[in-house]
Amino acid sequence: MKTLINRAIMASLLYWLASVPFVAYAESPKTVEATDSLLKMLKVEAVGSKVLQDSLRVPARIELNQQRVARIGASVTGRVTEINAVLGQKVKKGERLALLNSTELGQAQSDYLKAISQVNLRQLAVERARRLFQSDVIAEAELLDREGILAEAEIDLRTAEDQLRVMGMSEADLKQLASQRRIHSFSPVIAGIAGTVIARDITLGQVVQPADALYTVADLSQVWLSAEVPELQAEWVHGGDQADAEIPALPDQTVHGRIIYVSDVVNPETRTITVRMEVANPDRDLKPQMLANLLIRKTAEKVLIINDGAVVREDDRDYVFIEKTPKTFELRAVQLAEAEGHNRPVVSGLKPGERIVVDGAFHLNNERLRKELE
Repeated sequence: MKTLINRAIMASLLYWLASVPFVAYAESPKTVEATDSLLKMLKVEAVGSKVLQDSLRVPARIELNQQRVARIGASVTGRVTEINAVLGQKVKKGERLALLNSTELGQAQSDYLKAISQVNLRQLAVERARRLFQSDVIAEAELLDREGILAEAEIDLRTAEDQLRVMGMSEADLKQLASQRRIHSFSPVIAGIAGTVIARDITLGQVVQPADALYTVADLSQVWLSAEVPELQAEWVHGGDQADAEIPALPDQTVHGRIIYVSDVVNPETRTITVRMEVANPDRDLKPQMLANLLIRKTAEKVLIINDGAVVREDDRDYVFIEKTPKTFELRAVQLAEAEGHNRPVVSGLKPGERIVVDGAFHLNNERLRKELE
């Protein structure tokens, strides 16, 4: 009996469902018609464009311009007898920084003077042999032998000259030594460039070698600013581009310079490339090892811009309302770049001149959602 009743109930239910018309649920409406009161709350403007210039900020540091640094040492082995320059002192090119007493230099000068004497003696011997040969007193072979000895003496003289040049003696010093024939075993330590003494490793009485670095002189009127740029932003940086820098120690000063070096190799440990900017430093305000921020800007380009007040965020997407008629507006999906202040650059979805709701889009969207619920 129960089975017959259940079957009757199921048959009745199926008959009722068949009699109910099928309802299709439509998508959310994309077009909304604003009332007069709502129109007063809306502000509509045409989409405009603006020139934007993106920038990349990376940590950096001030460094010495290695093309304007000289590490100065002794040209001979000797003992320090005078110190003429101290840390922080500004020196000129060719200025004496210290003085050494070198027995090695004295011996080289002695060898040079002996070589001069030998050349003079051999020249006299050759001239005498030529006269004797012309008088048929000696044979030609003896003349040639004496000329060969003179050539050897001249080679020894040139070797002695080169040795003294290596030891720091100039042409004027060599001429003075040859004319006065007086050994001067003191060797000066000379500044190779004009600049500031930034390092000194020398004391009185110290015995120094040519391999020792006694002074470091740097021209600080121009410095480098070095930074490590992530490889993903490598396309931002090109040699010759202009760039700016911010120095936390100099908060009121923006530094301008030119990119002079972009590494061709990525550091495998940090995944960065080394970038170097050349910066003028006439007032010496920029100190080596100061921390900084390098600002690299892309080439300026013209893009469409909308105010962030025009953007409606829904379902993790950005939308704007397009004016179709003075009272009708259509919701359209757009792709936007990162905000620049209150502006949003448009990547796609809009054309120049299209009129959109720039103020009141929130109220218009509420009206659209209300009608959707109805």
